[in-house]
This record gives sequence, C-alpha cells and structure tokens, in this order.
Amino acid sequence: MLMNNPKDTIYKGFPRKVRYLPVPAPLLESLLEEIDDLAELKCTLRVIAMLHVKKGHPRFVTLGELQADRTLTRSLGQDGDSASQSIEQGMAKAVRRGTIAVASVEESGARQQLFTLNTEVNRTTLEKIAEGTTQVSPLPVSEPWVEPEDTPNIFALYEQNVGMLSPMIADELREAEELYPVEWISEAIREAVGLNKRSWRYISRILERWEHEGRGHGKPGRYSKKAVRY
Repeated sequence: MLMNNPKDTIYKGFPRKVRYLPVPAPLLESLLEEIDDLAELKCTLRVIAMLHVKKGHPRFVTLGELQADRTLTRSLGQDGDSASQSIEQGMAKAVRRGTIAVASVEESGARQQLFTLNTEVNRTTLEKIAEGTTQVSPLPVSEPWVEPEDTPNIFALYEQNVGMLSPMIADELREAEELYPVEWISEAIREAVGLNKRSWRYISRILERWEHEGRGHGKPGRYSKKAVRY
C-alpha cells in the first residue's frame, strides 16, 4: 500500500523528466551540519542552480541577479527591500564560510559583486576579473524582484499567445512548471511567438535548449530556424 498518496501531500512528487543539478558533496554532508542560517543555505543552493544554467566562461551570478530572482525572493517569504537585504546578508555569510567566492568590479561608475562557487579555478578567474585581465562586460542589469499584482499564469499566457489549451497541452504545461522556472516558460512562449512559431513543440525545444546550453548571463538567447529544427 502506498503510504504517501500524492493527493494527500503538499508536493505532488517529482515529474518523470525531472532535472538533476550537480551539488558539491560537502554541502550535503559536513557543511549541512554547520550552516544554521536558512537564508545562507537558500542563497547558496540558488547560486548553484543559477550557475548550472549559465553558458560560456567565466560563469558567475551578480548580486543584482540574485535580488531579481523570483524563486529566491519568494522562498525567503519577503518582498522588495526586505528580501534584497536578506539575500545580501545570506550571501555575505556564504562568502565568510567559504562556500562562495566573490569579486567586486566597477562598471558604468557602479560597483557589482560577482559570485561563484569557491574552487581554486574560480578563485583564479575572479582574481583576473578583479585585476581587469579578464573582461566580463557588459554585466547583466537586474532590478529587485517584487510580486506582480496581476500576472497571467502560463496557462493563460499560452491561450493568449499560442492557441487553445487542450487537456494534453495542459498536462505538458504542468510538467514544464515542475521542470523549469516560470520565467523560462513565459520567456520561451514569447520567443516562439516573436518567431511566429506558435506551438508547444517549439516552445519545449527552446526550454530544452536553454537547459542544456544555458541562457547566458541571465539573458535568453535568440533562436533562428537553424537553431531549432522540426
């Protein structure tokens, strides 16, 4: 007999195509025993997830990107300035602990903090960035994320931009919600519409491409007919 019926649980279980992200083993072992601040733990895990979908080299996440991240902001149960402050404090603790490495650079007269996992290779890269021998401009520009008052969900967005929502497409969208950030799905729909490719098949291929090749420094790529074929 199945003891935890999905109908009775808060989370309905992992989908069949669930993504797996590589996490450094110490973070799930000795460091898990040591980290006693929830914001620090959530920030660290979110940095790992965001770095995983980046492409190219060097890979880093800016403080602005973290403060603009819907998932991280909502996970802290806060909004606006309070969430931004909690993220800044959580990242500061992660840097002090040594799980995250940071470099500070100046661009357009403003200082930006760049975060990555604290490994020997990444430390060397950040040193070169700080010295100016490795260029990373332009850096992504992000504003702190705030809960929108009225944003259509992905089902409404699909119907408004692509077409009728069949039961099969609804199931595909529900599964996609478990696999990808909502922002990815929304942006993929807009990408497809912009290219006049109004089909879930095309949208799902964009999402798969982002998953495997990354989305750059927080910006989605543009997909030509050569990039996605059917």
